[in-house]
Amino acid sequence: MASPAHDPALDRDGVRLTVDDAIATVTLTNPAKRNAQSPALWRALTEAGRLLPGSVRAVVLRAEGKSFSAGLDRQAFTPEGFDGEPSFLDLARGGDAELDATIAEYQEAFTWWRRSDLVSVAAVQGHAIGAGFQLALACDLRVVADDVQFAMRETSLGLVPDLTGTHPLVSLVGYARALEICATGRFVAAEEAVGTGLANLAVPADQLDGTVRDLVSAILAAPRDAVVETKALLQGARTRDYEAQRTAERAAQGRRLRDLAGLGE
Repeated sequence: MASPAHDPALDRDGVRLTVDDAIATVTLTNPAKRNAQSPALWRALTEAGRLLPGSVRAVVLRAEGKSFSAGLDRQAFTPEGFDGEPSFLDLARGGDAELDATIAEYQEAFTWWRRSDLVSVAAVQGHAIGAGFQLALACDLRVVADDVQFAMRETSLGLVPDLTGTHPLVSLVGYARALEICATGRFVAAEEAVGTGLANLAVPADQLDGTVRDLVSAILAAPRDAVVETKALLQGARTRDYEAQRTAERAAQGRRLRDLAGLGE
């Protein structure tokens, strides 16, 4: 039996959250359906983010089974949809404001992973397609098994990627390659993922969990406040010009030096 620290803080709708001091682990738990995603799963992911205690510094996202996530459950495209949920056809018939609000709610499941007070690491094996690809992209870092297969299939279904994946994808691989990946829906394997920056590391599948543990341990070895400030500094670099980034670096370093000297506010 797991110790109390490892008892799930959340375990529903294909999502399990466990917390062990500074490390939280979010696991997709429906391998029989290749961890296909649904609105219920997205709400559970959003709740997992809300339940994180202040002690957590790193969040690991992983999945049971051979596939990380095969993407959106195709039941969403049927007239009946999911039990207790409006079908996608119902949403399409609604007003623009209602549709926008619903998609925004879904996006919340993919948004909190980049909070500046956390570092999130996705451990990705097998297929990570569509919503699965976008969930991996929601994290700060990605470690992949050598059998990984990323694909953005929304365009081939007549849709667009709308679960926050387009921004990190373009940031990581550039506009031209991102467009080609999305428009063709082709698979991106481990070697290309590392070569283009989609993944930080690729390892044999049986080494995936251990490699992620080592990476998280290395991150936790640094002082928390320094990691938080550095992450915020790097995130802002995408929207600042060179001089503004220099200014941000000086301000961040000033805060760190004052804190180290015991002069912080």
